[in-house]
Amino acid sequence: MNLRQRPLSTGGRGPHAPPVPPPRPLLSEPYNIIPIHNLLADHPSLRYPEVRAAAAALRAAGDLRKPPFNQWHESMDLLDWLGLFFGFQKDNVQNQRENLVLHLANSQMRLQPPPAAADRLDHGVLHRFRQKLLKNYTSWCSYLGKRSQVRLPNRHNPDIERRELLYVCLYLLIWGEAANLRFTPECLCYIYHHMALELNYILDDHIDENTGQLFVPSTCRQFGFLNEVITPIYTTIKGEVARSRNGTAPHSAWRNYDDINEYFWSRRCFKKVKWPLDLSSNFFSADREKRVGKTGFVEQRTFWNIFRSFDRLWVLLILYFQAAAIVSWAGRDYPWQALQSRDVQVELLTLFITWSGLRFIQSILDAGTQYSLVTRETKLLGFRMVLKSMVALTWGVVFGVFYARIWSQKNSDRSWSFEANQRILVFLKAALVFIVPELLALVLFIVPWVRNFIEDADWQIFNVFTWWFYTRTFVGRGVREGLVDNIKYTLFWIAVLASKFTFSYFLQIRPLVGPTRSLLNLRGVTYRWHEFFTSNNRVAVVMLWAPVVLIYLVDLQIWYTIFSSFSGSMTGLFSHIGEIRNINQLRLRFQFFASALQFNLMPEDHTLNSEATVVHRIRDAMHRIKLRYGLGQPYKKIESSQVEATRFALIWNEIIITLREEDLISDQELELLELPPNCWDIKVVRWPCALLCNELLIALSQARELVDTSDRWVWSRICKVEYRRCAVTEAYDSIKYLLLQIIKYGTEEYSIATKFFLEVDDYLRFEKFTGAYKTTVLPKIHEHLISLIELLLLPEKKNIERVVNVMQALYELAIRELPRVKKSVAQLRQEGLAPLNPNTADGLLFENAIQLPDADDAFFFRQLRRLRTILNSRDSMHNVPKNLEARRRVAFFSNSLFMNMPRAPQVEKMMAFSVLTPYYDEEVLFGKEMLRSPNEDGVSTLFYLQKIYADEWENFMERMRREGMQDDSHIWTTKTRELRLWASYRGQTLSRTVRGMMYYYRALKMLSFLDAASEMDIRQGSQDIFSLGSLKMNSGVNIGGATNTRSLNRAGSSVSMLYKGHEFGVALMKYTYVVACQLYGVHKGKGDHRADEVLYLMKNNEALRVAYVDEVHLGREEVEYYSVLVKYDQQLKKEVEIYRIKLPGPLKLGEGKPENQNHAIIFTRGDALQTIDMNQDNYFEEALKMRNLLEEFKVTYGIRKPTILGVRENIFTGSVSSLAWFMSAQEMSFVTLGQRVLANPLKVRMHYGHPDVFDRFWFLTRGGISKASRVINISEDIYAGFNCTLRGGNVTHHEYIQVGKGRDVGLNQISMFEAKVASGNGEQVLSRDIYRLGHRLDFFRMLSVFYTTVGFFFNNMMVVVMVYTFLWGRLYLALSGVEAYVKKANNNKALGAILNQQFVIQIGIFTAMPMIVENSLERGFLPAIWDFMTMQLQFSSFFYTFSMGTRAHFFGRTILHGGAKYRATGRGFVVQHKSFAENYRLYARSHFVKGIELGVILLVYASSSALAANTFVYIVMTISSWFLVLSWIMAPFVFNPSGFDWLKTVYDFDDFLSWIKYRGILVKSDQSWETWWYEEQDHFRTTGLWGKLLEIILDLRFFFFQYGIVYHLNIAGGNKSIAVYLLSWIYLIVAVGIYIVIAYARDKYAAREHIYYRLVQFLVILLTVLVVVLLLHFTNVTAVDFIKSLLAFIPTGWGIILIAQVLRPFMQTSVVWETVVALARLYDMLFGLIVMVPLAFLSWMPGFQQMQTRILFNEAFSRGLQISRILTGKNSYQDT
Repeated sequence: MNLRQRPLSTGGRGPHAPPVPPPRPLLSEPYNIIPIHNLLADHPSLRYPEVRAAAAALRAAGDLRKPPFNQWHESMDLLDWLGLFFGFQKDNVQNQRENLVLHLANSQMRLQPPPAAADRLDHGVLHRFRQKLLKNYTSWCSYLGKRSQVRLPNRHNPDIERRELLYVCLYLLIWGEAANLRFTPECLCYIYHHMALELNYILDDHIDENTGQLFVPSTCRQFGFLNEVITPIYTTIKGEVARSRNGTAPHSAWRNYDDINEYFWSRRCFKKVKWPLDLSSNFFSADREKRVGKTGFVEQRTFWNIFRSFDRLWVLLILYFQAAAIVSWAGRDYPWQALQSRDVQVELLTLFITWSGLRFIQSILDAGTQYSLVTRETKLLGFRMVLKSMVALTWGVVFGVFYARIWSQKNSDRSWSFEANQRILVFLKAALVFIVPELLALVLFIVPWVRNFIEDADWQIFNVFTWWFYTRTFVGRGVREGLVDNIKYTLFWIAVLASKFTFSYFLQIRPLVGPTRSLLNLRGVTYRWHEFFTSNNRVAVVMLWAPVVLIYLVDLQIWYTIFSSFSGSMTGLFSHIGEIRNINQLRLRFQFFASALQFNLMPEDHTLNSEATVVHRIRDAMHRIKLRYGLGQPYKKIESSQVEATRFALIWNEIIITLREEDLISDQELELLELPPNCWDIKVVRWPCALLCNELLIALSQARELVDTSDRWVWSRICKVEYRRCAVTEAYDSIKYLLLQIIKYGTEEYSIATKFFLEVDDYLRFEKFTGAYKTTVLPKIHEHLISLIELLLLPEKKNIERVVNVMQALYELAIRELPRVKKSVAQLRQEGLAPLNPNTADGLLFENAIQLPDADDAFFFRQLRRLRTILNSRDSMHNVPKNLEARRRVAFFSNSLFMNMPRAPQVEKMMAFSVLTPYYDEEVLFGKEMLRSPNEDGVSTLFYLQKIYADEWENFMERMRREGMQDDSHIWTTKTRELRLWASYRGQTLSRTVRGMMYYYRALKMLSFLDAASEMDIRQGSQDIFSLGSLKMNSGVNIGGATNTRSLNRAGSSVSMLYKGHEFGVALMKYTYVVACQLYGVHKGKGDHRADEVLYLMKNNEALRVAYVDEVHLGREEVEYYSVLVKYDQQLKKEVEIYRIKLPGPLKLGEGKPENQNHAIIFTRGDALQTIDMNQDNYFEEALKMRNLLEEFKVTYGIRKPTILGVRENIFTGSVSSLAWFMSAQEMSFVTLGQRVLANPLKVRMHYGHPDVFDRFWFLTRGGISKASRVINISEDIYAGFNCTLRGGNVTHHEYIQVGKGRDVGLNQISMFEAKVASGNGEQVLSRDIYRLGHRLDFFRMLSVFYTTVGFFFNNMMVVVMVYTFLWGRLYLALSGVEAYVKKANNNKALGAILNQQFVIQIGIFTAMPMIVENSLERGFLPAIWDFMTMQLQFSSFFYTFSMGTRAHFFGRTILHGGAKYRATGRGFVVQHKSFAENYRLYARSHFVKGIELGVILLVYASSSALAANTFVYIVMTISSWFLVLSWIMAPFVFNPSGFDWLKTVYDFDDFLSWIKYRGILVKSDQSWETWWYEEQDHFRTTGLWGKLLEIILDLRFFFFQYGIVYHLNIAGGNKSIAVYLLSWIYLIVAVGIYIVIAYARDKYAAREHIYYRLVQFLVILLTVLVVVLLLHFTNVTAVDFIKSLLAFIPTGWGIILIAQVLRPFMQTSVVWETVVALARLYDMLFGLIVMVPLAFLSWMPGFQQMQTRILFNEAFSRGLQISRILTGKNSYQDT
């Protein structure tokens, strides 16, 4: 026991009584974790002197001036003192008191060596904490040139500790009550600065100048701080949010959280805001004229942001493209040959003209987007904008003039004369001056510490020098990495860029030169239409180059993917990922695994001066190498140390027990996998039966074969396999013990058995066994032993005669047949191996000497079953456990222990941490009705789960029977709660997340016990666990109803039975789980079932706390809001409220999730904070490694210690359906290989996933763990990473620990998720964070940021744009006639090759490469290839292509128009068929219309192209495009359950027609087409003028169809006049006119005067037929012309509708609008029919439905679904 701990009274408890939770404190006042208000309470945490030391330090308020207006009590401390003086809320004071005491106590417990006086707060602990907590404040003061108000006396002053405590407490109290202002860290610095000054006034007894009295803060009253400081700023933010019009207003029109915060980055805040806050300041003003505008940055919605934020990348790409084009135009084979020409050299100087032009564009963009930042106070900013533009323009002019002078001199001299060369030299000198800034940046890149010093040093001289290059900001300073990291990511990007540029030159740019020359040199091209630009075929050249240029700009993403896959796999190999891929590989290394578990999870013994010395580290490294590569025999150490073996067994068995509790393994598998304690005098480690399997039989066969060899030879053969040696030894020791147990002690038979075994032992010891005995007899003995054990295990009453018979047979074999030398009876009697008097009254041998074990001795029977398994097993047991998830988890855990991880400290000395989960109103626990209610196919959720998780369902039912369920039908009655939990643990529910996170608490309790347990505790406790665990089975009922004492039970037989009480205290001190249930109060008020379920979770999880926002209605309008923390009190047996902290107003001003996290973060504890979403899970075995992970915060990576520890995720939804598998495979490669590369070597890992662990105190002083501004921060998580990087943090990634994560499983869910992420990235493009990362990071890290964040989505969109460009270009060449002319000129060979090469980008292997590589690493190459091929057969390419369309659509639309919003994807199961109308609503604009457009282009091209006459050429050229069209149109139906069911298709079509014909807009969009149509235009409400203009320009493409096709109609007669196109509009006008006439007639006559309506219809039809007949008779028009006309005019009509939608504000009030709406309805009906045709055909074809179900779901569910349909056709659905 640790000497620092105060022993607890056991109160007469036995050594194995049930665990006792922390006792109730003496006082009834509720507390959170430790009862600080009553340090005398008998609470486990108060046994630590460090807790009492921290609390005592806070009580040192004796001689301080007492606060006025309030009564002071002696029990009050420094926090109470500050609370009374500054008007902090009482509950805020209590909350921060516990927060501070816990932190200081935990920090002091970690001190090494421990302080001399453990009951006194160590000043070093407080000093380090104060420095860390106030570091951001100190930096802020330095940045603004202000003196810090943290003023400490010299270190010898006795008052220094109290003063330091006061400064720390003041900051924590401000932060704890700051509400939404916690998102504005520098605003908090401003508040702290003035309040610390006021604190100094109080401490120094300063006299107030105004009153002449001792100084008293203005907030010194109840709620003073909240009302006087927080509420005014909160109200200002709330007003700005109101200006945002729910996020629809432009970002530039209102201030978000960042703008409010950045106002405090300049010294003007001291003059304007003042202290106490001056509410008349323009900072607080809501007046349009007076209010402060945007600060620091203006978010403008434009695509130019991509160029503006990453201008260095685009400059590089554009300049290289220009250089490559110039060099390749020279026509040489290799670029170095071309560069020998002086002409080429001089032409390359034009790069500087382009470069200066790009700088000019950048300066114009800066001025155009940021002009609103220029105010009277920031005139220098405006001056710099203008100056930059002028300088860039001047450089362009200078370079242009110098370049022109070079050529004029050369042309006049007709050669490169000396004068011409001198002019080149002048140009180069000017260029040298031009690139001086870049050279300077290069130097600073090579020596990054110099740049960091310059940026961090807040010296005015440096500010003056850097003013020209960038705006000075508080963040983004000193963000360069160390030299080693610099070299690593520089080499990575040099390799990527070298590959890309080589490829681009030789395979993209140079091959186009020939065709371009040919096109430009073509003369007399006969165009087939009215051509506006006939000279030199320049439009054709543009069409030729456009797709290639687009590919050139985006294919760096492919090269990044290739190299990152290679780099990630190398890093993974060196990290030892995937070395143990399955149970078979674990079996080979299990004994090393046992040692690795001891090495990593058991803390090393610390000496008093155990600093991590070099020798110590080398010893650890050597030991790790031995374990990893199987050197030495580490298991010998375990074998020789019973304590180590038992400790390993306790941990391993607890892991196996959790697998059983989760129903991943069966009872039998548990018995095969567990490690029993050493008993029965067994001399070896008792490995799990699954490892020993058939080893004994193999040993027997070896002994039989080597009958005449020596003992040593036989034994050496057996010992070659460690498990065989152990199996033989354990079997022999167990048999010896068993036989001596069942033979009565003191009988003659007992002495015979004893003598026999002594003789065998002697022969074994002297290696004479094979000489003395015939090993051929051993198999017979083996058979009889098995018979004996089977008899002993029989559940019914034993027939003792049969046992006696077997024993007599064994005696005969062992005494008579086994020895090589036959002995007489006399000899045997003499040796004590035969009864002395055979004629005694005792009868036959063994007849009265057998004593059977007690029927209730479950421990004995457990060992007997194990012995039977060892003796009898003929199976290699490679399929134990058979559950794939259990196998994966065990394999991953065992592999992780061979990876590099820090050694674990003792639980007492580990860093404390919390887990925070935001929860809104998702499912907590699946309801009974939800589980049993069938869908239209008769499939219930439970049926679905039973088929998907068939083995787990069997294990669950087995467990329920063991727990007393008499009949399987009782599952719906007596075991409903367990059933609901079982189902919920397989969904994405809060209960699953809570169970997973509470494994941390369970693991810490166990590890705490093992840390403190004595040798006797561990050895004896291990035996008692098995004994008690087995005895508890006696209450179990078997299927037959009789008590079965020999069946297996482990219920409650875990290490928790051994706890002594202190484990609860230390675990609670080290771990807290807070769930931010935002609506818990509302749910309680309504009596919502979710509130009851949350309470149930609290009741069953001691460390769980729930934070929620409580709304208290005081009157009609007045509402007060409170942050409340509750827990379930295990003594009072009810929910108790712990803290209630008043808020300044409604919680949600920004995005909901980060606001929810922010309000609850004040209730978290510890040094670290893990963010977990409610679709996540955790595993007990992974929780064991949390101590190791937290030690990473102490390790320096590069030049910084980590501030975010990235954690690997395991996607657990992959088995739900094929879609879920595709999604999880894609996500898995991102969260493993992708994150690995981002962290090392690229050093740009942000915060993408929720399991990351934050340095809590680092983040709480820097804005929290996410950002919350409306719309711009819709992807709230990644901004924590951006913020961390910009503020000098460090993000690492660790793959030896994993957390489970669920992903969306249905196509609609996945698409909404993809839309959310793409929209979020679209908003990131506009954000200040991305701009600052693009400008403040060095060039190569900037590339990494771009291609791994917004660049991925931008390039994704550009691929789609490239497809459009390619197809429109081909259409132009075909319709214009250029393509046919080129073909005649026999020049199409080079042209055809080039026109197809861009489709290299669509080869899926590049995008799938990370997935294949990571799968190969973790599962092996062949399984990875097999998985990839299987995915292809299940149409994964359809899915990935469809997802590409989703991302491109929403990313582009968000940048162009805005409209990003949170999309609730839902987390249900994909068993519900989605109707055609629902799919149409979701995908019409993003996929269907685009797919139809591309399809029409391909059809028109096929009918018009000269090249398309060759079918093979057409297929090769367009196959990728047709695949895209097919994917975008058919994917929603391929991946829709029952998507090809004929009846459903018919019903869906009727439903679609009803929906589209419904007239009315006062209903939801799923009921009315018109409502949906208007909602689809919502994004035009948020867009600006430029967005609308660009949208109209893009819509004009639809008019090209008409222009191109009308000249090909026979009626045109070859006329190429522009009049042909203008006259063609008559057709369109007539068609619209006919529609309007019919619509008018329908509205006026259809209802009452139906005959008139029919008459109008008849006249219109007659007139139309007449016109058609006249055209056919008097003109050259043909029937084909009418079909072509449809392809020409339908797109034109669609283009008109799209433009009308943009102009809706002007047109909606006019009469034209009704016609637009009617035509739009007609078009949507047409599009729906086009999409429906292939769907209806496939539904009508037999077999497609079954094939689709098999593709979508796994085989078990597919089969079950068919059976279910048959059953539902016969009878109604039954519960079971």
